[in-house]
Amino acid sequence: MISLLVPLALAGGGLAAGVMLSTVIGIEPYTKAMPYGGYVHAIHFLWPRYDPFMPIVHVLTMLANAALAFMVTPVAARVCYAAAAVILAVVMGISIVKNVPINKYVTSLDPGDQPADWAARDPRPQWRTWNLIRTSLAVAALAAGGAGAATLM
Repeated sequence: MISLLVPLALAGGGLAAGVMLSTVIGIEPYTKAMPYGGYVHAIHFLWPRYDPFMPIVHVLTMLANAALAFMVTPVAARVCYAAAAVILAVVMGISIVKNVPINKYVTSLDPGDQPADWAARDPRPQWRTWNLIRTSLAVAALAAGGAGAATLM
C-alpha cells in the first residue's frame, strides 16, 4: 500500500501546487488586467473547470499523506507526511472560506451589467491575496511530502 500511496501523494501534491501556481503566474494577472465584463466572463468559463477537479485532487492528496503518516515507520517520514496533510487541510480551509465564496459571487454576476459600486466591491485583490497564501502552502505541502518520500529511500 505504501508503494501506491507515495507516488499518489507526490503526483497529487505536484498537480495541486502546479495548478495553483499557474493561477498565480498566469491566470490571476491576466484576469486582473481585464475590464469587468471580461473578468466575469472568464470566471464563468474557468470556475467550472477547476471545481470539482481541484477539491478532488486536494482531498485525495491530503488523505494519501495522512495515511502515509500512520503507515510509514521512520519518524521523520511520519512527521513530513503529517505536516503535508495538515498543510493541505489548511489550503482546503482557505479555499472553502475565502476563495470559493468569491468565485461564487463573481459567477452570480452578469458580465454585461456591471454593478454601480464595482470599483469598491471588486474582489480580485482579496482573491489574489488568499490565492498567494494557499499556493505557497500547497508548495510547502509538496515539499513536505517530498521530504517524507526522500526519508524512505
